[in-house]
Amino acid sequence: MTEKEMNAASGDYSASSIQVLEGLEAVRKRPAMYIGDISEKGLHHLVYEVVDNSIDEALAGYANDIQVAINEDGSIDVKDNGRGIPVDIMPKENKSALEVVLTVLHAGGKFDKGTYKVSGGLHGVGVSCVNALSIYFKAEVFRGGKHYMQEYSIGKPTSEVIVVGDANESGTKIHFKPDGSIFTTTEYKYDTLASRLRELAFLNAGVRLSLTDYRVKKEDGSFRTEVFYSQKGLSEFVRYIDHGKEALISDVIHIITEKQGTPVEVAITYNTSYNENVYSYVNNIHTIEGGTHLTGFRRGLSRTLKKYAEDQKMLEKLKIEISGDDFREGLTAVVSIKVAEPQFEGQTKTKLGNNEVMGAVDQAVGEALGHFLEEHPKEAKTIVEKVILAATARQAARKAREMVQRKSPLTGGGLPGKLADCSSKDAEQCEIFLVEGDSAGGTAKQGRDRMFQAILPLRGKILNVEKAMPHKVLDSEEIKNIYTALGVSIGTEEDSKELNLAKLRYHKVVIMTDADVDGSHIATLILTFFFRHMRPLLEKGCVYIATPPLYLCKKGKTEEYCWNDQQRQAFILKYGDGNENAVHTQRYKGLGEMNAEQLWSTTMNPEHRTLRQVTIENAAEADHIFSMLMGEEVAPRREFIEDNATYAKIDA
Repeated sequence: MTEKEMNAASGDYSASSIQVLEGLEAVRKRPAMYIGDISEKGLHHLVYEVVDNSIDEALAGYANDIQVAINEDGSIDVKDNGRGIPVDIMPKENKSALEVVLTVLHAGGKFDKGTYKVSGGLHGVGVSCVNALSIYFKAEVFRGGKHYMQEYSIGKPTSEVIVVGDANESGTKIHFKPDGSIFTTTEYKYDTLASRLRELAFLNAGVRLSLTDYRVKKEDGSFRTEVFYSQKGLSEFVRYIDHGKEALISDVIHIITEKQGTPVEVAITYNTSYNENVYSYVNNIHTIEGGTHLTGFRRGLSRTLKKYAEDQKMLEKLKIEISGDDFREGLTAVVSIKVAEPQFEGQTKTKLGNNEVMGAVDQAVGEALGHFLEEHPKEAKTIVEKVILAATARQAARKAREMVQRKSPLTGGGLPGKLADCSSKDAEQCEIFLVEGDSAGGTAKQGRDRMFQAILPLRGKILNVEKAMPHKVLDSEEIKNIYTALGVSIGTEEDSKELNLAKLRYHKVVIMTDADVDGSHIATLILTFFFRHMRPLLEKGCVYIATPPLYLCKKGKTEEYCWNDQQRQAFILKYGDGNENAVHTQRYKGLGEMNAEQLWSTTMNPEHRTLRQVTIENAAEADHIFSMLMGEEVAPRREFIEDNATYAKIDA
């Protein structure tokens, strides 16, 4: 038996577990190839890569505590209590295994099946990429009673592996500071990291993850800290997502099993809403495009529910055929599987391609759901009645959809009468502003560039789609106007709910509301509509929020627009010697208070404006927040506002 085979059999993790595939030179030249991009998303991805290594130790059964910290200088610490990266010398490279792992691309224990049975970062580029893209990087290893350390800069070691003391613990601590010459921003967002750590805690029951922000000191002198821990895993995850929704059944159907060699964990519940919210993961990676595991889940759910309903003779009076969508209306579910060698479609790891997984998940869901329905007839009846209601409502929605998509000669080729269209027909260059009210809409129409900017005024607050049935959504005049103005349609078949973007008329959709509480509420209503009914637009990065200024400050002939109170105070300090009365401040309560030239120059002119792009980094977290903000329950909404008010700010 070879040394590697002996290690695999014993669960040992040493230098012989590490395999080298190729060098590291390309990372700094083409960082986006390895971490997605060099903006905010790529910056946060560095943390995820390091945390994934610690999670892999947890999956292997060797770690249960992972600590993440954002330091005052913008650097990051990630510490775990795993086995510690091996430090012994690799004969072929004549270097420490630690140095090889951190300086050579595709070097790591993840390519050795005896070291990690499943792993998130299967491309093996993780921690070495982080090292290559950091101006300073320090690895500390606690292993075999010793505390080891090695330092690096832009991927190259600046010291040998040295022993700095004794250790009573085991694990690895990684400290790194991203290279500002590579990334367009080096400022970490607490909420973005917290969202991912919370997700990982739900996906890995029993693992404690914590996040501390040493940049934010609270009133009591302590730093902002959160601990993420889940004892029950996915069942707690679906309850978290549904927090703020009205439950249809009190139970969560929680499945933990292994089928055909594939570990499968699924949690299922139903609420009274009209949306389907299913989130799928493979080895802790969120597969946003689904794949074979999601197909298997849907097939098992529909097949089992339909068979139960037919056996109970609950569908006999229904005159329309039940579709797959009907079984998933009001459904919240999380599907998490572990696969030793997952095949992802593309580099982005967003769609699983392993065919064997489909049958495994289908079988697991079918068996467990079948048992639940038989043992809980009251809940089973409630779910089937919801399915029947969904099928009936789908018929009404189809008729409403036809009305929305039918061309009307009264509005010039079907476009809304209030739409001030642009002259260009190049959708890639065109943008549409959804503007609050006719007054602001009139100002925007006068101030815009008619070549590529269209204006659609919206009357008051649009329908809260979180509480409305699908056909009621399409009955709303303002929502019909948005659909027809954008040129999108809903599906190409009778039963399809998919959004068809083939005839999308604008590649930028800009929400422009007043910079006050009412304006924020209207913007949230519009965003809720896009999240629930036009999510592909958000996923493609087509939706933006305009940022009009809050103030116009004047001192003599000097005047400046200010987007927040900090800028206003800076103007008073600079031009009024700190005397607020020496400066004239005009507060813009609404867009209509600006003239057309002011609105153009501050908010609509591409050369000077600031648009905030709306993206979905974590759909499950976004789902939770939209449900809480726009749902029926007041208490969670109040709690959210109280918890986040301290940290809320307007970016300019």
